[in-house]
Amino acid sequence: MRSLLSISDIENEVVKILDIASDFKAGKIEEKPLKNQKLAMIFQKSSTRTRVSFEVGMYELGGTALFLSTNDIQLGRGEPIKDTAKVLSRFVDAIMIRAIEHDDVIELRDESDVPIINGLTNLEHPCQALADMLTVKEHKGGFDGKFVYVGDGNNVCNSLLLICGCLGMDMVVACPEEYKPNEEIVAKAEGYAKTNNSTITITNDVKSAASGADVIYTDVWVSMGDEEEEKKRRFEFKDYQVNQELIDLADDDVIFMHCLPAIRGEEVSAEVIDGPHSVVYDEAENRMHAQKAVLYYFLKELQ
Repeated sequence: MRSLLSISDIENEVVKILDIASDFKAGKIEEKPLKNQKLAMIFQKSSTRTRVSFEVGMYELGGTALFLSTNDIQLGRGEPIKDTAKVLSRFVDAIMIRAIEHDDVIELRDESDVPIINGLTNLEHPCQALADMLTVKEHKGGFDGKFVYVGDGNNVCNSLLLICGCLGMDMVVACPEEYKPNEEIVAKAEGYAKTNNSTITITNDVKSAASGADVIYTDVWVSMGDEEEEKKRRFEFKDYQVNQELIDLADDDVIFMHCLPAIRGEEVSAEVIDGPHSVVYDEAENRMHAQKAVLYYFLKELQ
């Protein structure tokens, strides 16, 4: 029994899962392969894309998804994670959790008798990264180019570093010094990249990073939980907006990506996110195809 907490959990299987996602999107896999299976979805943080993509995806796979906010279950009232894991394991076939602390998801995995899927923590967002690379695969035909992430070295950035390393795609992170991605994850991503003949670069020179880019990606400057730093962050990131000037430095066929929700006029200008290079809605749709692939892989192929 395996779980997906980090891209590192599937370092040698990323391509396979992306291929499954492509097959689902193309309608090449049998209908309802997870008939009668049940997914518990625990949400400590609100969500649009994660909830809908998992819920609709599980329905299309023939199973049932149960939405559990911390206001609705005893976990939100102080029940130990161990007890929640042991009880839910008796009822469902897998648990997806969108959590605040990554350590809580590790404990949930360690105490659970069913697969745990990380729908987001403060450290990683592996399901988003899988959807992102499915989008890159579709629009760029592969992973030979230069992937540039601009902004906060957050959970999304961490998972993108790992998945680019696994796929052998060069990645550059352009961020302020204080907002670099997790050092341990960078080191792990560099190891993957070396094995796969690619490079990982961390810089604060956003224009140099964007030069010749095949993909430019950004995320909000103020993530959920960082609201107290809003004023400070807006000042620190003011030179890291993805705007037309930055797009003009990239490859002519560059694609712009954002995990959404986006704040136009902050991390990205309206002319970019609503312009011809933007693939953000394809990227959002691909959350469902990637989620279906993860569920299928962990609940059918690995069983």
